[in-house]
Amino acid sequence: MKFGDTPIDEATGAILAHSWRAGGINFAKGRVLSGDDVAKLKAAGVTEIVAARLGAGDVHEDLAAATVAKALAGEGIEITAPFTGRCNHFAREAGLAVIDQERIDVLNDLDESVTVATLPPFARVSPRQMVATVKIIPYGAPRAAMDRAVDVAKSANRPMISVAPFKAMKAGLVQTRLPGTRDKVLDKALSTTGKRLTSLGSTVTGERRVTHDAGAIAGALKELKDEGCDIFLIAGASAIVDRQDVIPAGIEQAGGKLLHFGMPVDPGNLLLTAELDGKPVLGLPGCAKSPKYNGFDMVLERLAAGLTVGRAEIVRMGAGGLLAEIPTRPQPRDDSDAATEDAGPQQAPRVAVLVLAAGRSTRMGGPNKLLADVDSQPLVVHAVKAALASQAVEIVVVLGHMADKVRPAIEKEVPAAARLRFVTNPDFADGLSTSVRAGIAALGSDIDAAIVQLGDMPGVSAPLLDRLMAAFSPVEGRSICVPTVGGKRGNPVLWARRFFPDMGKLAGDSGAKHLIGEHADLVCEVEMTGEAAITDIDTPEALAAWRARTS
Repeated sequence: MKFGDTPIDEATGAILAHSWRAGGINFAKGRVLSGDDVAKLKAAGVTEIVAARLGAGDVHEDLAAATVAKALAGEGIEITAPFTGRCNHFAREAGLAVIDQERIDVLNDLDESVTVATLPPFARVSPRQMVATVKIIPYGAPRAAMDRAVDVAKSANRPMISVAPFKAMKAGLVQTRLPGTRDKVLDKALSTTGKRLTSLGSTVTGERRVTHDAGAIAGALKELKDEGCDIFLIAGASAIVDRQDVIPAGIEQAGGKLLHFGMPVDPGNLLLTAELDGKPVLGLPGCAKSPKYNGFDMVLERLAAGLTVGRAEIVRMGAGGLLAEIPTRPQPRDDSDAATEDAGPQQAPRVAVLVLAAGRSTRMGGPNKLLADVDSQPLVVHAVKAALASQAVEIVVVLGHMADKVRPAIEKEVPAAARLRFVTNPDFADGLSTSVRAGIAALGSDIDAAIVQLGDMPGVSAPLLDRLMAAFSPVEGRSICVPTVGGKRGNPVLWARRFFPDMGKLAGDSGAKHLIGEHADLVCEVEMTGEAAITDIDTPEALAAWRARTS
């Protein structure tokens, strides 16, 4: 890759290395300069810029990031669209992050241009939580480096990054008594254990309270086994101190097999693992009665995720096994300029798509353009299907003019989906802004951003929407994401939640364009291929041209 000072006459096609905001020009770094861009810079008196130009052996940062991210990802991983050389992995559902640390280290040692950062191995993740990020450091990576990274990812019969989802388990709990043991203590332990299991999607389906005696423990285990329990937990009135102690003896009397006693985790050292008819049995350490995270949690989480927990796995828990209390911190939903230093795990933004389908189609001269046949289905259906195929968490279709016909037309072509909702704008005749207001008002408080998608742009696809979502990063100053084609701005536009109050006050037929000008420092232009982002169907001529183009 060639990088450095570039004469303006040679800058077409080059990648702008640093943002340029002066003389009415607002170009972000990383922009591939078009001929029109160069003309504007020259008109502003620019004679030279700092730019990058990829060589024959280089791959653009976004393509390299997407290629490596795809090679790394296994089950339970959702990959975002690449943007600025970054591609993120998010968890599809709750579970454990399974990370091949050894191969991650090998990959990061290949070439400084290709990097991968992940959560710690076996970190617990919630749905949509970030698990890993691939970042290409310069504007392009050597193809050889990208190919070597892919080879590392394929060098074993397992993925480098995946999520093992939690599976529901029916747990049987045995609690033992010694003289003086109070029911209140056992009740509390049952409650704490139940909450632990519930957080993993499992339940305590049976409990036995017996004397601290091997025979009594064995009898309780046999009863719980007959009740169909998937895992057996034994909380003793006295901690296990030896393999021949009461609880291990009770497990063996029930026909179980001891696997390993003790673990290099504190708190949690005195945990016993065993099995009974192929199902796991845990002799719990005293700390298991506390809600604070301990070694019992480390083992229980892996079992709930269907992962093997034998001696080999337990003895490797020592690095990171000195557990410090980590206070639970809420995940802020506000993307204002306030610092979010206390934010919890990074989550995939919850982005909604508002499909505006309330207009009167006045420029079509009569018929409702949204019902016009385009590629064998109504025009508006293209927008709804693209939104549903994207990574948006919610799709709100705003109806108005001929709502009694537009909605059935959509429902006929689009399968029912929990993410899809319809709202009606009774003031649709007063302009586009009323539909934006109606859509914004219908969004839940957990939505981080909304893409305002026009119902008459059939070329807008799910990858285009996903690329806007990938660009969205309020922390990095990208709160309004606008698609561009050859430097020309188009639609749809993504808006951060901070703008929802202003969008709820819009009037007229111009939408929220004025907010883009008022917040230029928060605007991110997202270059798109093709002309989908600048092509809408407003007139019979435009409809005929689109049909001719796609026939």
